Amino acid sequence: MKEQNLPEFKKIVALAGGVGGAKLALGLYLELKSQGRATDLTIIGNTGDDLELFGVRICPDLDTVMYTLSDLVNPAHGWGVAGDSFTTLEMLKRYGEDGWFLLGDGDFATHLIRTQMLKEGYSLTAATARLARGLGLECSLLPMANEDVRTKVQTLEAGKLPFQEYFVRRRASDTVVGLGFEGVEKAKVSAEVQVAVEAASLIVICPSNPYLSVQPILAVPGMSDLLKNSPAQIIAVSPIVGGVALKGPAASIMQSLGGEKEASALGVAKYYAGFAQGFVLDELDAEQATAIQNLGFKTLVTQTVMKTEADKQRLATHILEEFLPR
Repeated sequence: MKEQNLPEFKKIVALAGGVGGAKLALGLYLELKSQGRATDLTIIGNTGDDLELFGVRICPDLDTVMYTLSDLVNPAHGWGVAGDSFTTLEMLKRYGEDGWFLLGDGDFATHLIRTQMLKEGYSLTAATARLARGLGLECSLLPMANEDVRTKVQTLEAGKLPFQEYFVRRRASDTVVGLGFEGVEKAKVSAEVQVAVEAASLIVICPSNPYLSVQPILAVPGMSDLLKNSPAQIIAVSPIVGGVALKGPAASIMQSLGGEKEASALGVAKYYAGFAQGFVLDELDAEQATAIQNLGFKTLVTQTVMKTEADKQRLATHILEEFLPR
């Protein structure tokens, strides 16, 4: 364990969804773990992407974070379990079921246990904690809410679609003209999320899609106010580098929903303006730093593309050194 260089008793909360969010979550986890402080990290995951399929509850974003931090994730995809088999799915196909949502056997085990716990009366928060402990995670992983919230994507070509229909089955090929979060009016901030946010010194919005991954979290009643009223500094990391989304449809959605002529780090900063105080952008977009600062952000220009574990931890280290209060 290397010598500690972060202040004592400083708690960090990360908001994460999708593969990009999981990458930085891993970087934060590795950096804090190297200092014996993994328990100081809480990750709040998007559950708007959740679905029920073949009788089981699937939480893609929570599972991607959980598999990534436990070194189980399929490195080729950034989701799913490395080396997984698909015997169950192939048998389901033989029975005539549509196998459009790729579920491996090991992944199925996660969903089976989660579904069983939910039927036994566990909250989603408690079920997630048990799964995370089973995979040896030392940080806290929390769903954005215990209640069911489902992202609905309004598209130009196919009308309203459940998120996974849009994202997986139709490969995010449709033009997004609106978003809704079914059930969100019944959701509320859990006690665990409230405690984590109120104790935080730094809240990091990972480089996740602002509309599809972060907006569902912020849409939970009371969440935005809780975050804004926290003593923590809030910083956002751009998922757009050089005008391109490193993963997923963030670039096209920024244009169709955000009214941007082109996707950019500046466009992401505009989305978070008035909410976050700090912003991290890639060196390729350094010329946008002044315009982002003019929006009221303290900026960090650094390499944000995370191809290796070293990249992830290095970015996390830079963020903590720059923004964590001392």
